[in-house]
Amino acid sequence: MRILITGAAGMVGRKLIARLAKDGTLRGRKITALDLHDIVPPQAPIMDGVSVTIHTGDLAVAGAGEGLVASRPDVVFHLAGIVSGEAEANFELGYRVNLDGTRALFDAIRLAGFAPRVVFTSSIAVFGAPFPDVISDDFHPTPLTSYGTQKQMSEALLADYSRRGFFDGIGIRLPTICVRPGKPNKAASGFFSGIIREPLSGQEAILPVPRSVVHTHASPRSAVNFLIHAAEIDGAAVGPRRNLTMPGVAVSVGEQIEALERVAGAQAVKLIREEPDETIWAIVKGWPTRFEARRSRELGFSAEQSFDEIIRAHIEDELGGKDSV
Repeated sequence: MRILITGAAGMVGRKLIARLAKDGTLRGRKITALDLHDIVPPQAPIMDGVSVTIHTGDLAVAGAGEGLVASRPDVVFHLAGIVSGEAEANFELGYRVNLDGTRALFDAIRLAGFAPRVVFTSSIAVFGAPFPDVISDDFHPTPLTSYGTQKQMSEALLADYSRRGFFDGIGIRLPTICVRPGKPNKAASGFFSGIIREPLSGQEAILPVPRSVVHTHASPRSAVNFLIHAAEIDGAAVGPRRNLTMPGVAVSVGEQIEALERVAGAQAVKLIREEPDETIWAIVKGWPTRFEARRSRELGFSAEQSFDEIIRAHIEDELGGKDSV
């Protein structure tokens, strides 16, 4: 079993690599080789008997995709991309990375003449307002951001290339992954993690939107589970609609803060400072809120049942089981 991961240096990519190294198998087969790609060098895991090759560079550069798929991987995890806020701020870069790079990779697979399982990380940003109270699997994607548009276009490519038999693709629309470890990134959604992560570490956090904002979340632990399940699921069971909205926990920002207080106490909550940011609010208010996610649940995808669970997962996975507040 040979696996290619693009975006391997990112947070989800690193956690996926760690999970694969721990399991040692995928789709019932022993992992024998890993190809890890990103714009910066990913860290190679220690895996006995596994060949690990590091690739760096821009996927949109001519020939980059062909080089990555020359070894004919059995499974491709395509995680590479720039985040929502950066894609909105830099129109050309967003399309180059999130669309052109994706098309180049997909086309390289097509031209190489093999048909791997391709798992693509899309986003709930493909949906745009106005929204019903709960968004069903039949709700039409009409993104209101460049990032969402880039993801929707890539979803269409994945479905068409799968229909033509060039590969067997599964697109997973991730909810906001929270609580993200490490430093804040340029995602407009970054504050959802920040108002939990920073207080748990005894640091002040900025809340740029109203507490009434409702959003759907899943932990990094669940994100990796989604990816593994998408790699192993029966493509015939998915059918022609290859892009699936993942399950998650829908809560308001106020409910996030209440969960933080239950898990970590009032002192953690006192470290959150409300400071409205009109730029972030303009993006966030066009985002979807709650999802039915019936198809993905029926296909075996699962996530946390409460935001308290998401916070506890962060404490267990990133803080050694104990917050510092």
